[in-house]
Amino acid sequence: MVNHYEEFKADLAEFREMTEKFYKKEITVPEYKGFSGGFGSYAQRGGGRSMLRLRLTGGEVGREKIKFIADSIDKYDIDLIHLTTCQTVQLHNLTDKTVCSLIEEAWQNGIITRGGGGDFPRNAMCSPLSGIDREEYFDVLPYAKEAGDYLLGFIKKVKLPRKLKVCFSNGNDNSVHATFRDLGFVAKDNGRFDVYCAGGLGIKPKFGVKVVEDLEPKQVLYAVKTMVDVFTAHGNYEKRAASRSRFLQETLGVEGLQKVFRETLEENLKKEKLDLDMEQIAAAGMEQITKQSKLTDTGMDEELARNSLVYVQKQAGLYAVSYSPIGGKVPVNFFKKLYEATADMLCPGDIKIRITPTQGMYIINLTAAEAKKILALTADGARNAFEASTACIGADVCQVGIGKSQSMLEACISAVREAGIPGNVLPSIHISGCPSSCSAHQTARIGLRGGMKQTSDGPKPAFAVYDNGCERFGAERMGEELGVMTVDDIPQFFVELGRTIAAENMSYEEFYEKHSEKVKEIASNYTGN
Repeated sequence: MVNHYEEFKADLAEFREMTEKFYKKEITVPEYKGFSGGFGSYAQRGGGRSMLRLRLTGGEVGREKIKFIADSIDKYDIDLIHLTTCQTVQLHNLTDKTVCSLIEEAWQNGIITRGGGGDFPRNAMCSPLSGIDREEYFDVLPYAKEAGDYLLGFIKKVKLPRKLKVCFSNGNDNSVHATFRDLGFVAKDNGRFDVYCAGGLGIKPKFGVKVVEDLEPKQVLYAVKTMVDVFTAHGNYEKRAASRSRFLQETLGVEGLQKVFRETLEENLKKEKLDLDMEQIAAAGMEQITKQSKLTDTGMDEELARNSLVYVQKQAGLYAVSYSPIGGKVPVNFFKKLYEATADMLCPGDIKIRITPTQGMYIINLTAAEAKKILALTADGARNAFEASTACIGADVCQVGIGKSQSMLEACISAVREAGIPGNVLPSIHISGCPSSCSAHQTARIGLRGGMKQTSDGPKPAFAVYDNGCERFGAERMGEELGVMTVDDIPQFFVELGRTIAAENMSYEEFYEKHSEKVKEIASNYTGN
């Protein structure tokens, strides 16, 4: 791996200089945003505070980085920590001095934030259970790490039209949206990858185009290089609204895009030397867990196996605990408590966090006794799928946000709890504060997108409601917009929907399959459609 701190550390002085200028009002918000995003930092709404996005390939946080995050939260008295749908950790409400110091300290501790925002290659994503998933085809995390490291090398060399998001699926899980990202690798049962490109949500969303079948794993970086080449050669540098890779499907056509990608890949295979060391890849996977050889009991713990918050790993005797803080907002003392709680566990270095694309996390590689200890530590998390819903940081913090996603989710959860709706009735929902679809509302069972609604009393804050989207392999579809509800009506919509489904003694999925028109009918009571 390249030492990217040495590569980028000279940039830190410029970041500090520009941040000082911004807080002295010497440069504008747009000017600062265009610069700071490339460092994973943005000014928050109002310009009085900053945020920093920690780049964590595949959402994996090892023990040393858990300690760094915990120590930083204490050192700088950070009061808002948010998990993102790109498997990163965002630290909020930072002063100018704090963000400048913190970004440098993060880089020194192996967390390079370069390219965390702006028109750069973003955090490489990966199925969060990769390597421990009982149903996966193979562990794809080592490939995500190689790709993430390789992508950082383009930051100083290539000007992209817009951001580039790359992800890897283990073949069992499409939560990273491998079939509709800028570039997605999907593991197959034959040990190879299918490759998709030019997909994405937001304005004019599109599912990806399959451009390669049965790519040899050692050739992953050739495909990454090819995507960069195709994007820079054919992407739109003139019109920002049409500069994401998904618009290549319009400018080149689907068949044209496939042809260009395959031809460029063939050229790269001939002229580049990017083969991955497969022995090194295999060793990286094997080194993830060392405690197995020390286990004295590898039998199944039936109590844990029945717990919906516990995943039984494919490694006998080991478990992963799921933790979903409401709205992805992690309690400020969590990382410190986790670090301390795991100190006396068997092989504590094996225990890692895997952040999910739905703003939760798994704490992995736990023995049965350790899993029970972590369950107690994370008891403040979501109680069911609805409470584990996904919400972007929202207009309270985000410069471009329209809807207040976090407060919307909290109001819905509060209303559903007060109404006594059973926990297994409502699905997980996805709330985006604006059309950017940061929470993937367009492919959710139920999605909300921030906006305004004209009423007899004038315009009111509102959210458009989307119905029946899907991210699953082979069933991908965009949700249908049902109309717009005011923020005051949305909690009651979920209460009425929950009561209706509970009366039928069904889950949301069962109810929708039989009574989809009833869902639309209930929604129409609040949209006016």
